[in-house]
Amino acid sequence: MAQEASQDPAAPAPAGGRGPFIDSLMDTELYSIGAFFCDEHPDLVDELVARSVEIERRGLEAYARGGDSGLEETFETLLTGLAVRYYKAVAG
Repeated sequence: MAQEASQDPAAPAPAGGRGPFIDSLMDTELYSIGAFFCDEHPDLVDELVARSVEIERRGLEAYARGGDSGLEETFETLLTGLAVRYYKAVAG
């Protein structure tokens, strides 16, 4: 009987590779959104992250009221910025 590899997500990563937990973080919609934005718009990443941090600091409704964008567009900016930060943190 062959021994099966541990599937424990908390198990340490094998030397030189990612572990199952990191792999699971990469298999999410948020990760995909962040990766897509970084690949398609690398010149806008810093601006997007700065805007999303400001939206987080001021609050969604307050930011939308004080700017030229509506509530839904502000939410999309916030979410995409969070996705980019998530992607960059996981991908390294």
